[in-house]
Amino acid sequence: MKNFLKLLHNKARNNHFAVGIVIVVLTAFCFIIFTSRFVSIATSKQFDGVNLADKTRQKYQHVDQVNARRGDILDTNGDMIAGNSSIFDVYAVLSTKAKTSKGKPDYVQDKVKTAFELSKYLPLSKKQILDYLNPTNKKQYQVEFGPEGRNLSIEIKNKIAALHLQGIKFNEYPSRAYPNGVFATNQVGITQQNNINDPNTNISGLMGIERSYNKVLSGTGGKKITKIDSQGNELPGSEVVEKQAVNGSNVYLTLDSKIQQYVEILTQNVQNKYQPKDLQVLVMDSKTGQIKAATQRPTFNPSTGKGMSESWRDTLVADQFEPGSVMKILTMSAAIDSGNYDPNSYYQSGTVEVGGRTIKDWNDVGWGSIPLYEAFPRSSNVGMVHLEQTMGADTWMKYMKKFKIGDKTGIELPDEIAGGISYKHASDQAMTSFGQSVNVNDFQMLQAFSAVANNGKMVKPQLVKKIVDPNTGKTTQKFKTDVVGHPISADTATQVRNAMRQVITADYGTGAAYKIPGISVGVKTGTAQVASPAGGYLTGASNYIFSVAGMVPYKNPRYIVYITMKQPQIMSTAAEKMIAEIFNPLVKRLMTQEDESGVDVKAGSQYVDMPDFLNSSVEDAQKKITKLNLQSGIVGTGDKIVQQLPASGEKVMPGQRIVMLTNGAMTMPDLTGWSKNDVLKFAEITGRTVVTKGDGYVTEQSIKAGQIINDSGKITVTLKNNN
Repeated sequence: MKNFLKLLHNKARNNHFAVGIVIVVLTAFCFIIFTSRFVSIATSKQFDGVNLADKTRQKYQHVDQVNARRGDILDTNGDMIAGNSSIFDVYAVLSTKAKTSKGKPDYVQDKVKTAFELSKYLPLSKKQILDYLNPTNKKQYQVEFGPEGRNLSIEIKNKIAALHLQGIKFNEYPSRAYPNGVFATNQVGITQQNNINDPNTNISGLMGIERSYNKVLSGTGGKKITKIDSQGNELPGSEVVEKQAVNGSNVYLTLDSKIQQYVEILTQNVQNKYQPKDLQVLVMDSKTGQIKAATQRPTFNPSTGKGMSESWRDTLVADQFEPGSVMKILTMSAAIDSGNYDPNSYYQSGTVEVGGRTIKDWNDVGWGSIPLYEAFPRSSNVGMVHLEQTMGADTWMKYMKKFKIGDKTGIELPDEIAGGISYKHASDQAMTSFGQSVNVNDFQMLQAFSAVANNGKMVKPQLVKKIVDPNTGKTTQKFKTDVVGHPISADTATQVRNAMRQVITADYGTGAAYKIPGISVGVKTGTAQVASPAGGYLTGASNYIFSVAGMVPYKNPRYIVYITMKQPQIMSTAAEKMIAEIFNPLVKRLMTQEDESGVDVKAGSQYVDMPDFLNSSVEDAQKKITKLNLQSGIVGTGDKIVQQLPASGEKVMPGQRIVMLTNGAMTMPDLTGWSKNDVLKFAEITGRTVVTKGDGYVTEQSIKAGQIINDSGKITVTLKNNN
């Protein structure tokens, strides 16, 4: 028994020894593994493919993108056209867990009061705002107020912030300010946010100069690094700028604000009065090619975005059209320059057969057998065909190529179209002589006209004058006059300008409407048929592209004015008289500015700088509006103004209606006589759905004046033309 117990004891001791050996070996093995792994992690600084150094930096430092300041766009004299600004989105914090840094509640507690106050500044009713403040998801931390709570101006944001409404917050986003409102909008362009959900987003050009010079304007972004603690709080004094932002450069345009603003006024008046489907106006310095004014209708307001969906295209470069009889300037030039023009020879006007097609003069019957020198002032199609056939198709094509018809001008605008020439058949060749079977854009024609204005020297249209570094004030790039050809001689150019003068002075000329006492201007009128989608051309008195190309003064032109107007819907007077409502006062202004007497009637003063009417009494606001030669439209029964359109700081034209919302009950105004644009302002400022029927001015409205405007339901407005 004693031996048996001893045996057991020895066996147990041996087992303990064995277990001890195993434990020592395992411990050593684990130590080696852990040590190796630790050394590996310490040297490689990686664990399971994750860079631990980067992970630590991410936890204890915050990296911010530093946006470069976008450069300004200015006119030829340095007046602001586009500059940096901010817009704001408003939102409401609803979670009861939200606290201020001092531990006080920081959420909306009095929802009724908040809704009432916000309804003064947002185009939403108190009920609509309360619906937002009482979401179906009761656990929702915060809510926004739909599109009506976005893109608020600094003016409206400050008004709301001044109320100190608990739980009402704002997100700030970079934006672009266009203080002149409608001002060569489609050519200057607009911007958009790169990421609409990121307050640190940058902006990029979307159209026009903003787009084509986006890289120059944008500059280069920087990077800022800030150390933070484990709770994400910034450590004082820890900010380090790793990469400096380089601000964008300023782009100076050739546009002259005085001329541009006057052009906008004249163009809008004609647009309102005759409602053409398209209307373009260009003013170019014929010596340098600098564009002094450029506009189109339809267009839009870059500050509000109103009208953008109907006028997204820059029609001056992106649309091609048949120029019509203004093309005869080039036909006449080619015939004279090639030695194929005998002014005293006679031809039979009226009709001519070419390639199996009958071509007629604009009056269908012509003027009998007349001398060739009358063809241009009379705008005879048959006379131009006679010149084309005398020159020969090859010679005429050679001159069209010299004038760069069918080639892009390369002006500093995106999406320019080249146009083209249909020249396969003899009839097409003949028709190009009077501006059909050939497609151009507006700037191509300006470029070609410059050869006639400059004694044969053709200059490229130019919209950008120079680029300036805002930090140093130094000009980094300057654009000089670009001579792109010499298609005709100086003598030819003089003869053509004399013929353009006869268009006005000859008793048989077509340009009597453009006669301006005391100013020697030469013109060529144009009337081009509009191609039908089904083939052929549209018929009817208004289905034309009417135009005029003018040089002033005609003996030594300083300016070329080119106006095109497509399909006016209200033909209450002759087309040339419609266009003359722009052309004549514009030419007077141009010559007044250039007069050596020193008289300078500032076109800019014809624009009105919109005052800030917010918090003004209705009575005071209406008095100021009357003094400024504007109209008012009051919405509501209150005694103070809480919203206005257009916003303060915008430039508006005389006679424009200022729509204002008061602090009282939202009641329906009498819209009688309001334009469609006025009705759109009413819809925007009230947030109501307004359906318009017809065009022109308001004659009927579905809700009577003085009635409370309900939150739901459509308002129908009927408009009719006053002709």
